[in-house]
Amino acid sequence: MSIFDLFWLFFILSALQPVLQQRMLEAMRTRKIQQIERERGSRVILMVHRQETMRLLGFPVVRFIDVNDSEAVIRAIQMTDRDVPIDLVIHTPGGLVLAALQIARALRRHPARTTVFVPHYAMSGGTLIALAADRIVMCEHSVLGPVDPQLGQYPAASIVRAAESKPVEHVDDRTLILADMGRKAIRQVETAVVELLEGRMPEARVREVAALLSRGTWTHDYPITADQAREFGLDVSTDMPESVLELMSLFPQPVRQQPGGVEYIPEPRHGGGLPGRFEREA
Repeated sequence: MSIFDLFWLFFILSALQPVLQQRMLEAMRTRKIQQIERERGSRVILMVHRQETMRLLGFPVVRFIDVNDSEAVIRAIQMTDRDVPIDLVIHTPGGLVLAALQIARALRRHPARTTVFVPHYAMSGGTLIALAADRIVMCEHSVLGPVDPQLGQYPAASIVRAAESKPVEHVDDRTLILADMGRKAIRQVETAVVELLEGRMPEARVREVAALLSRGTWTHDYPITADQAREFGLDVSTDMPESVLELMSLFPQPVRQQPGGVEYIPEPRHGGGLPGRFEREA
């Protein structure tokens, strides 16, 4: 075998390595999902949006909730018997309101018990989906977020306030149009939140929470903790199953060319001192 042949063999193996790694990860995820379904007697659905490495080129791809996600989740719900509970694991920065609301409504209408697990964060559209569940399970440091609509790069509530802060003759037509769209978007999202929470807390509280989450009370990336979500009146638990966290570990971030800002040995650390030379030096 010539050096040229060795070069091409190395090139082919290097190109196939990401594909093989991805297939192994997918197989491990499938086994873990099956394990959780056996333990809980439920249908497990994952909607995890991390930056994942493309199979051959290695470029990171940013993911968010889109219509493809809503089609897949709704199909999974439709394939689940009416008496089978649904466990939806969400890790997302948000996405399209249309897609998130489609998922939320499908989850809300499932007759059996529904649970949304938030291992790390479910912001914006992810929170909208979580509101549809009978129970939300979060880790101690997991967060939800406001669901106030965004128009382009600006919050709809801020556009409305900006337009109302000046006499109308001093506001340009584009801003007036955006403000009108903003009012409609806020009203639509607030109505959707009321629909999802109706019957789970007193009506006055439902409308209060819907207004807090949709009218721009906070910035769009404001972290809502489990304690604060309980104060809203939501059914929130912090009893996160270890199996769900293990499942999340099978969605790694892409390997970066430069070392990241956080490094540690990925093994459990128990009390009783440090092993090896550190004990001998002591």
